[in-house]
Amino acid sequence: MLRLLSVLLLSLGLALPAVAAQVVDWLDLLPEEDYQAMLDMPEIGHDWGEEAPGDFTSNLRNQDRDLPEVMYSTRVVEAMHDRAIQIGGYPVPLDTDARGRYTSFFLVPWPGACIHVPPPPPNQIILVDYPAGFAIEDIYEPLWLTGQLRVEQTSNALADASYRLRADEVRPYQGE
Repeated sequence: MLRLLSVLLLSLGLALPAVAAQVVDWLDLLPEEDYQAMLDMPEIGHDWGEEAPGDFTSNLRNQDRDLPEVMYSTRVVEAMHDRAIQIGGYPVPLDTDARGRYTSFFLVPWPGACIHVPPPPPNQIILVDYPAGFAIEDIYEPLWLTGQLRVEQTSNALADASYRLRADEVRPYQGE
């Protein structure tokens, strides 16, 4: 019956309402054991070492083996797979289109993750695909994304990510 109704509505040019995107917090992407490990973790310093602020030559994959294992966790929340979500975060630009707009970037929970020590764990990094492209003018300005989240391990020269988002909308975050 539902299928017949769907066909009828589509034939009349009417669409079924889209599933509303769920607003997601970064903590929602952590499995319970990682969430607790993060709560129990000692404070981590942000020593610049040899790298000066604003130097983009380092990457998210640099590892300090003195950090707790949870800082390298790829464990995920399987229930997040294929969920329509909205999430805020900060971009780490990757690929651009012919007009210079970013079509691929990492989304991370805090600004400047590509230059701060330590980087977020892979289960706190989302690889974003946005074919429409978005002009990223400042990596310290938060974005608000809506799209379909997938549990998908991805690695490239810059970072490892445990989630991937096919974004339908990318816009500046304005305190929603």
